[in-house]
Amino acid sequence: MPTKTRRSATQSRIKKNKSSDLQTVPSHTPKILTEEKSQVVNTSKTSPSSSTSDATLQLLCTQNDLATHLELVSHAVPAKPTHPILGNVLLVACSKTQRVYLSVFNLSLAIQTSFEAKVNTPGETTIPAELLSEIVRKFSSGDLQLSNSISLNTENNPLSTTKPEQNPILTLVSASGRYQVRGLSSDEFPSIPEVNSYQNLAMAAEALKSGIKGALFATATDETKQILTGVHLKMNSNTLELAATDGHRLAVVETSIQGFKKNKETENTEPLQFTLPAKSLLELERILASRTSAESVQLSYNLTTGYVEFSWGVQRLITRCLEGEYPAYQDLLNHDFQHQVYLEKLPFVKALERLSVLADKKEKIINIDFSPENQQVSLSLLREFGNGREEMTAIINFSHSFSISFNIKYLLEGIKAIASSEISIHLIDSDHPAILKPFGNREQPHLLIDSQYLLMPVVKS
Repeated sequence: MPTKTRRSATQSRIKKNKSSDLQTVPSHTPKILTEEKSQVVNTSKTSPSSSTSDATLQLLCTQNDLATHLELVSHAVPAKPTHPILGNVLLVACSKTQRVYLSVFNLSLAIQTSFEAKVNTPGETTIPAELLSEIVRKFSSGDLQLSNSISLNTENNPLSTTKPEQNPILTLVSASGRYQVRGLSSDEFPSIPEVNSYQNLAMAAEALKSGIKGALFATATDETKQILTGVHLKMNSNTLELAATDGHRLAVVETSIQGFKKNKETENTEPLQFTLPAKSLLELERILASRTSAESVQLSYNLTTGYVEFSWGVQRLITRCLEGEYPAYQDLLNHDFQHQVYLEKLPFVKALERLSVLADKKEKIINIDFSPENQQVSLSLLREFGNGREEMTAIINFSHSFSISFNIKYLLEGIKAIASSEISIHLIDSDHPAILKPFGNREQPHLLIDSQYLLMPVVKS
């Protein structure tokens, strides 16, 4: 896809303001359709009054196509951009392919997509993504005409004192109205990193989406924890493992992948592993959830620059890896969990949801009592103003009774993330962590997915 490769004085200012964010952005040409990009750039020099292709661009597309694809890329726009250009979408119209390419890059996450259009004049521009998306979304269905100029149309306002500026103006014309939106020169749009790797991995989109969903909830939300705000991915020749922890709990999901597709004669016996921001994977999960195609997802990586790319069809998502060493979480899973309990998932979830009404930020500890004699599990939450207790049958394979306490929010989130009809709880004692695993019928039996959810107990002093 066409992306932006030129740098400008404005990008230099971005770099000064956010130098740590741009340390890994390479200056070489991103992976794009080079001939298309060349054609767009060459046609931008047609007018002596314009130094870029922002003064050109004429196309016809449907409201639905533009609205849908703007919605897809707009999620990469930061809430508070450090520079105006980072809040803009790069729009490139290519006459050779008769497609429109949209890109958003916030220096950590880039999302790109394209769709068919009738491109009369190729060109490119950048427009505030949120504003453009809102305008297009509210248009009625039908055709839209887009064109670029370098001055606002003030013919209907003779009192206007607006002076001509060199920043581009995008004009949108529908059957019912005409709108103009001022943008910024596409020269200011930062370069999107190229991700070249000697190996590409192919994985089923559904398996990847399920793997992300099964781990993402356990990441830390506290930005000071840095590496723990991401999901750690580890890939062997035919498996993908995703792990996430916030220090109180650990989610580990393993799924099969379709294997490595090597681009060069290079052997790699070591597992490939890196940590990706939870925010980036949340966007990836969202996009994959909206897809209807069964097409696999290709993963490329460049650990030298620290970027990973997921691509499918005409879309791709590029994200920067988090720096730092991820905790050795496998050590926590290697204990001898000699006690097992088996419960139906739905009644367990409903009981926890009812008890959670009594919980708040100060008091959210739930006590679980295991009674092997009665083959019963009791859940209780005690507060000064009241209390609640739930009981349910279970299969308990140990002989002595004991209790354990957890944060009810962490327990409930972990159980909901396990995609099976029953839950198995693996225990040591009251002072050690427990592991929850799927048991019984799987929600997606056609997917080869194994998950483990480790939860630290709340030890009362």
